[in-house]
Amino acid sequence: MVRSRFDSRFSLIKNVGFLLILLCLPLICLGIRSFPNSEVSESEFNSFFGFSEAPDYRNGVDCSSTAEGQAVSSCDPSLIHVAMTLDSEYLRGSVAAVHSVLRHASCPEQVFFHFIATEFDPTSPRVLTQLIRSIFPSLNFKVYIFREDTVINLISSSIRIALENPLNYARNYLGDILDPCVNRVIYLDSDLVLVDDIQKLWNTPFSGSKVIGAPEYCHANFTKYFTDTFWSDPLLSRVFGSRNPCYFNTGVMVMDLEKWRKGNYRKKIENWMELQKKKRIYELGSLPPFLLVFGGNVEPIDHRWNQHGLGGDNVKGSCRALHPGPVSLLHWSGKGKPWVRLDENKPCTLDYLWKPYDLYKPYQQGKLKVQTQKQQLLGLSLSSGGRSTKLIELPGYFI
Repeated sequence: MVRSRFDSRFSLIKNVGFLLILLCLPLICLGIRSFPNSEVSESEFNSFFGFSEAPDYRNGVDCSSTAEGQAVSSCDPSLIHVAMTLDSEYLRGSVAAVHSVLRHASCPEQVFFHFIATEFDPTSPRVLTQLIRSIFPSLNFKVYIFREDTVINLISSSIRIALENPLNYARNYLGDILDPCVNRVIYLDSDLVLVDDIQKLWNTPFSGSKVIGAPEYCHANFTKYFTDTFWSDPLLSRVFGSRNPCYFNTGVMVMDLEKWRKGNYRKKIENWMELQKKKRIYELGSLPPFLLVFGGNVEPIDHRWNQHGLGGDNVKGSCRALHPGPVSLLHWSGKGKPWVRLDENKPCTLDYLWKPYDLYKPYQQGKLKVQTQKQQLLGLSLSSGGRSTKLIELPGYFI
């Protein structure tokens, strides 16, 4: 009995002592992600993750250009703005998407990327920033931290867990996240590639009061995106009374952020999400609130700019063919992703159209070596023996 009390008190003293030691350490050292070697170069950093550096795409003679060595401001009116999410799970897809945009752009140096990352991603926003800079050394971009608690309490369960990721809802907040001077942006998902000049999509004219533009699919059964609870309630279903809504995919949108902010469309979307928490009015994730707010009031864009559904069925993940007509953008929305199927040697035919844009080349160094280096790179490091961890200096932008 006495021995038990002694052990208990000793354990308590030991734990309190350890806590005091931690509190005495410089707070900045807690949670810092550091390199195994503080002098790691960009090319070495890049190789740790198994990515190759992209070719250096430059403007043609007809493009406006910034003076050599001069930083590009996101407020430059000549820029094409593209917003994408950035996370460790879809990183390979995001890199391929960026590569495809640059490869086919007539003025690649005029494309400015706005990447939205979360603070608690397994790969920190700082490391993601460094990685993007190492893969695309001349890319104009910013990385913004999206606070998950902004939306986490508004998210309802969906038919697929992946659809509940808070980053899926980041597009709702672009008007708040991006610089106020950015009045138009193209939002792109991470599971697509462009095979055409993004300038053409950017130049989409908006008529009247339209806030977003996207390819519409009016042959789709619009009613299936909402539950019987929604359609049986005359007050709810009346939202479409004066509109002729069509399905559109939110993975490719041109957004007028000036009108978005003035109309407070973020709040309108949140209102529907709050109602969903009280009444189950839809089964999917972030799509239905967009349909509720914008269905029947979308600037129609040619279908060539979103050949979607290539990921297959949300449940079975089966292969799908292209829609009839020309193609400017291939989109692997759905359960299956091309990089996963290619790695498993179970690709769909169209997955081979994604492969030329893939910059992930781990087998050039040996898979085991890359994984070991990656673990070292992402390991949390605390100061010890009076030595403090060195902060990583990130090139490019970080908000």
